[in-house]
Amino acid sequence: MSYIALKHIHLTCILLTFILFSIRGFWMLTGSSKLQLKWVKIAPHVVDTCLLLSAISLAVILQISPFVHGWLMAKIVGLVVYILLGTVALKRGKTKAVRSTAFVVALLTFAYIVKVAITKSATLF
Repeated sequence: MSYIALKHIHLTCILLTFILFSIRGFWMLTGSSKLQLKWVKIAPHVVDTCLLLSAISLAVILQISPFVHGWLMAKIVGLVVYILLGTVALKRGKTKAVRSTAFVVALLTFAYIVKVAITKSATLF
């Protein structure tokens, strides 16, 4: 697969991940039963798997390593933080206040990951 096609797949998965997480976060905030729909529980895992596979493939094609490129390590650490916050926001948070806070901080973490990807710099601002 060409670099350009892989990059487009990766960018599409990023957008889909953001949209799906935002929708599920909105449904969590509003107490919607739609969070229990089967496709809502499955689709994010499919998209996130494609996102991860495309990211790894791009790193291999471009021959970049998180141990050499600090910005890539920052994206990986940011991803782990985003995943943990996402699970608190959508599943593990005991109160709506905790879930809401985790949701907002997860969105900010997502924005940081995108900023790092665009700028190739791990600085916060």
